[in-house]
Amino acid sequence: MGVRTGYKNTEVGVIPSEWEVKNLLDNFTLKARIGWQGLTTAEYLKTGDFGLVTGTDFKDGYIDWDNCVYVEKNRFDQDKNIQLKIFDVLVTKDGTIGKVAFVDKLPNPTTLNSGVFVIRPKNENIDNRFFYYLLMSFYFDKFLAKITAGSTITHLYQKDFVTFNFILPTKAEQTAIAKALSDADALINSLEKLIAKKRSIKQGAMQKLLKPKKGWETKTLKELARYRRGSFPQPYGLDKWYDDTNGLPFVQVFDVDDNFRLKSDTKRRISKEAQAMSVYIEKGSVVITLQGSIGRIAITQYDAYVDRTLLFFESFIVPFDKYFFLLSIFSLFEKEKEKAPGGIIKTITKEALSSFTISYPKIEEQNYIASILSDIDADIKTLEVKLEKYRKVKLGMMQNLLTGKIRLV
Repeated sequence: MGVRTGYKNTEVGVIPSEWEVKNLLDNFTLKARIGWQGLTTAEYLKTGDFGLVTGTDFKDGYIDWDNCVYVEKNRFDQDKNIQLKIFDVLVTKDGTIGKVAFVDKLPNPTTLNSGVFVIRPKNENIDNRFFYYLLMSFYFDKFLAKITAGSTITHLYQKDFVTFNFILPTKAEQTAIAKALSDADALINSLEKLIAKKRSIKQGAMQKLLKPKKGWETKTLKELARYRRGSFPQPYGLDKWYDDTNGLPFVQVFDVDDNFRLKSDTKRRISKEAQAMSVYIEKGSVVITLQGSIGRIAITQYDAYVDRTLLFFESFIVPFDKYFFLLSIFSLFEKEKEKAPGGIIKTITKEALSSFTISYPKIEEQNYIASILSDIDADIKTLEVKLEKYRKVKLGMMQNLLTGKIRLV
């Protein structure tokens, strides 16, 4: 590996002098299911021998095979041009245009629905995995931004796509770049799997540890805690209610993440004038969302004002470990989601919450349970921080490799 000099200006940017700029039309074929074939969602099957890839199956640049649907053999046989092969590159052309996926494996013979292009090189001078990373990079982002500028285009037309110009190092350097980025992806993927495994362990531990046992008491929420909703002056949109430079944090539904915490900073900050008409809560308060993404719960890690779309717990009538309490409420909402159509709770009120029942042991056992589960949470958080770091490193690597600032051969 080395850093070299010798660059030139091109229509796609500054690149090493020996690299070329090529056009997609001259170097690739684009194929997709054409309209007269008339494949409809009514023909999608839950099981089968012939897979169907749609744009919704794209996940982090690859195909989420576990969620793919199937079609009958006649639909697979209908067009050989869109029968997938290992190393194919796919791009969505409808809806959310420009999503990219690489076919690194084929569990079944598989075809495409009408919203996806399959891209294949016309000659052996192009490493298709390298081209996949090009499409995942800033080069393709800039191209899409240019062809959609000032419009609400929801379709990527072939006549536009084929005008895409791209960089082309030597085949050896393409392969080296693709290998480096693929290795980074493998590292990220392994970390994602470890996090998923840890979350599964936590879920199992929660079910076991929070299950009521002999000697536990059960009471309604209104018998256990005092709570109220937040507040904010109306109407929401007035500029005078906000001060995003000098104001204090203002917690809304958006600011409660999926990991029992607030985001590191709130989306908006509340002005001094609005503070008098809102509700202040101290760091370490338990809050829960009542509108929008209902049932998100967190222990706040900073002082803040809280919106009326959230409820917070002012005090506990009986001794409670806050983390044990939080997990108990979270488990209740998970059960409510199982009952709700589509797994989504449409609405919840302060009054409805009052009838929720919680089973709990003495405070010493609460502390013990909370310590076990919080240790697992801490492990997950550490891994998530590492994952975010790896993703940033990969982005930096991609930037340097695809502009030739760092050379591998």
